[in-house]
Amino acid sequence: MERRNTVKVKVGNIAIGGDAPITVQSMLNIPSTDIEGSVRQAKALEQAGCEIIRAAVPDRDSVKLIEALKKEVSVPIVADIHFDYKIALDCVAAGVDKIRINPGNIGDESRVKAVADACRQHNIPIRIGVNTGSLEKSILAKYGHPCPEALCDSALYHASLLEKYDFDQIVLSLKASTVDMMVQSYELAAQRCNYPLHLGVTEAGTARMGLIKSAAGIGSLLLHGIGDTIRISLTADPVEEVAAGIDLLRAIGLQKNGITFVSCPTCGRTRIDLIGLANEAERRLAGCTKNLRVAVMGCIVNGPGEAREADVGIAGGVGCGLVFRKGEIIRKVPEDQLIDALIEEIDKIEA
Repeated sequence: MERRNTVKVKVGNIAIGGDAPITVQSMLNIPSTDIEGSVRQAKALEQAGCEIIRAAVPDRDSVKLIEALKKEVSVPIVADIHFDYKIALDCVAAGVDKIRINPGNIGDESRVKAVADACRQHNIPIRIGVNTGSLEKSILAKYGHPCPEALCDSALYHASLLEKYDFDQIVLSLKASTVDMMVQSYELAAQRCNYPLHLGVTEAGTARMGLIKSAAGIGSLLLHGIGDTIRISLTADPVEEVAAGIDLLRAIGLQKNGITFVSCPTCGRTRIDLIGLANEAERRLAGCTKNLRVAVMGCIVNGPGEAREADVGIAGGVGCGLVFRKGEIIRKVPEDQLIDALIEEIDKIEA
């Protein structure tokens, strides 16, 4: 797929936009006062593959968290700031890699200029985050209610405040809690500017529903070349957000490291515990970084043929199964040895 051409912005050692790979973000949900717990969670996110970590900085005392995170993890850190521009300046001084701010809620333009100047001097980008709950009264009066046009107008207005002070290292997000509004908002922004876009469905919901809504919205935009970094927002452990984001990118062909699974939904021909086998295969191969397509199929009649494009796979029989590569059957093994046989074949394949 052809991606939209955007400005490239550097967040620490990570690039967003341009020809840079799409990155996966998450946000700490430990209270900012619990520095030890926040650092522990940040390390877990880093280990899970999170590429950019955001932390709320609600007051100037919380800047200590930014300092601690910069010392303990190598992942770029984003400070999430509202209202007090001095917190942004303190975070810049603390070495933060990116600021998330809404220029319209930090006061008069002298304060916007102060933040823009500080970020420019330290090569720190700014993400302008707007959502349906943050729209200005004037924009709401114009449109009557939150809508894609209102979100886009708001984001570009805030960008213009930074541009006024010669600042263009900007990332935009235009989040809504409904998929259709979110998708339309980003489509409008993609037409009207060339800034990188941070994709997300805000307040998406629990791990189950939030994942479905995020996959629909974020996935739709990415498949049309729109989007440069993503966060799958879930009412769940942030590590689950990272796993979901990586899996989404892998599912649509934008993440090349790790296993892509193919498994059938089972039917009346299935004579093996396919659900258990598929879950076990996914668990044991979770840390594998080989770019492989792995099939776990329930029927030896259709399995190898339907999964012919898989690099390696297994298909069940009656208490036994077949191991195959690219549709070619290699051997037959008992059911309780199928997963071990699958792992053995994967180990033989060079990364």
